[in-house]
Amino acid sequence: MSQANPSANRQTLWMFGGLIALGVVAPYLVYPTFLMKLLCFALFACAFNLMLGFSGLLSFGHAAFFGGSAYITGYLCRDLGLTPELGILAGGVFGGALGAVFGWVAIRRAGIYFAMITLGLAQLVFFLALQLKFTGGEDGLQGIPRGQLLGLLDLNDNIAMYYFVFAVFMAGFALVFRTIHSPFGQILKAIRDNEARATSLGYDIDKFKLMAFIISAALAGLAGSTKAIVFQLASLSDVHWHMSGQVVLMTLLGGLGTILGPVAGAVTIIGLENVLADKVGSWVMVIMGALFVTCVLAFRRGIVGELKALLSRSSVR
Repeated sequence: MSQANPSANRQTLWMFGGLIALGVVAPYLVYPTFLMKLLCFALFACAFNLMLGFSGLLSFGHAAFFGGSAYITGYLCRDLGLTPELGILAGGVFGGALGAVFGWVAIRRAGIYFAMITLGLAQLVFFLALQLKFTGGEDGLQGIPRGQLLGLLDLNDNIAMYYFVFAVFMAGFALVFRTIHSPFGQILKAIRDNEARATSLGYDIDKFKLMAFIISAALAGLAGSTKAIVFQLASLSDVHWHMSGQVVLMTLLGGLGTILGPVAGAVTIIGLENVLADKVGSWVMVIMGALFVTCVLAFRRGIVGELKALLSRSSVR
């Protein structure tokens, strides 16, 4: 491995420092419940970006991990009395285990076949969520208690709940960042860029893809579990294929294969939905579709990717 780049280290410190500083003051400037929703989806998008942006695997089944873990956490916390931190941890473990099953079935296929297998498996999870008794069917799993963190901090207080969600997001974001910048992450990029060459170098590409799938699924499960605690609800919309499409849109809009791109994409999509929902109603989906088409045609590198390219051109001049 090459020696650490001091400039890159400084940029990393500035990025994490900026995120922490922004996160600390944000609930005093913006409605905390909106921020918590934004953080949950930002973590979901970061998890998906690890799959598509850095491993080259397009999954249409990530809603299964997001929503399935939400149901598991809700059931454990509401019906079995688990504390929120244990419920969220269990949701993340469930997401990773479900990801291992999905990955074992799908990982040997590529391209559209891989995407369709993940979509089909996710639809099975949606059917189970609709039919099983403990999920509440079309009504969803309601009345999930926020409880007390470590038996000390009352999470019914929105500010306390926000800082807990922010801590979960930062932990997940740090894990994604560390994964990408590890030797494992470099191998994933090599597989994404040239799978045949990575195979010729002796790497077991199926094993690395499966590991990336499991990490991504676990983080998606962590995001879904946290959302279930925040809103005290796990619903069918969390496991619907539309949720998988939404996280694809967030990742592409923000910047595929960038660190902060999924966060920017989640902020844009959730922010627009929040602003436009009362003004245009169901037309918000038309606006989202137009935004997606514009992104693909006009700035394919996404918000963060285009900003990075612009800064690079400016520095050269």
